[in-house]
Amino acid sequence: VNANHDIYKLIKDGIKTEIRNDEGAFESINIRVFDFENAANNDFLLVSQMWITGELHKRRPDLIGFVNGLPLILIELKASHKNLRNAYQENIRDYKDTIPQLFWHNGFIILSNGIETKVGTLTSAYEHFNDWKKIKSESEEGRVSLETVIKGTCEPSRLLDIVENFTLFDDSFRERVKAISRYFQLLGVNQAFDQIKNRDKNHGRLGVFWHTQGSGKSYSMIFLSQKVLRKMTGNFTFVVVTDRTELDKQIYKTFSACGAVYEEEVHADSILNLRQLLTEDHRHIFSLIHKFGTKPEEKPPVLSERSDIIVMVDEAHRTQYDRLAQNMRIAMPKAAFIGFTGTPLMAKGEEKTRETFGDYVSTYITSLNR
Repeated sequence: VNANHDIYKLIKDGIKTEIRNDEGAFESINIRVFDFENAANNDFLLVSQMWITGELHKRRPDLIGFVNGLPLILIELKASHKNLRNAYQENIRDYKDTIPQLFWHNGFIILSNGIETKVGTLTSAYEHFNDWKKIKSESEEGRVSLETVIKGTCEPSRLLDIVENFTLFDDSFRERVKAISRYFQLLGVNQAFDQIKNRDKNHGRLGVFWHTQGSGKSYSMIFLSQKVLRKMTGNFTFVVVTDRTELDKQIYKTFSACGAVYEEEVHADSILNLRQLLTEDHRHIFSLIHKFGTKPEEKPPVLSERSDIIVMVDEAHRTQYDRLAQNMRIAMPKAAFIGFTGTPLMAKGEEKTRETFGDYVSTYITSLNR
């Protein structure tokens, strides 16, 4: 996984080297491995039954998907009467031992027996290979099929999006874990990304991102912030707001373990401290919602007039949609707000939430997507 991580950084960010210019002097350039902006400028090749030689053994995986000559996708197939777990236990684990170089560039792995089809990474245990049920829209009816997985993950522009913006390495476990988004995270984050691009039209109300508990909400927050910082021009700052000290520490730990923060923890200890931090050059600032509290007769101070602030509020169904939420909007009048929650908004009593965040931007309900 460490080799995969190092190569992934080169794939994503390019390879820095020096060339001699026309004047004979050396200059630094960055060579891009993929053209992430225009999928058509890349070369895509699917190879069946290609022999690979290891130190002691030769193996022949079913299908390998290459992009610009790099083996990004491994597909292992079984007959429909075979247990899908066998593809993992008998083949993938064996390949890791006998031809480990196959996984140095690997983006993800697809397992299928024609009835079940699952997607995972080189570090995934079989239990963490997941279904991919939708292709383009949350409104589609979920469908488990190899066709859905291929169209949902391997269509050229979608494949490059997954590689560039929906892949992370998490060091918060005993051993480093590589993860890619699940289908509902990719669809939801891309919908939120579009809202950020159109934040002038939606008046900074990006929406409520409701994905039920256990669906990887923290990863979705990371995917969104990283895609904005990478793909949009501007000097964006993300203010990550929670309502409990324990949750605040937990979410910072996750961001840090996934390489999503680029400096020592930037934490707003007070309203005045947050005002100062917003004048500085920070990509992420972490704060508690209670820092926006004021006495009933007091009006909260304006902290920043910047229009490139994105406020991501975790567990937006709790205290965030009363006076404190309104205070946040007053304090950062040109900022854009998105609420993440694992709990649905009720029909009544949620007016304050919608005033701050807008309507749902993405929904994923486990019971409806099985």
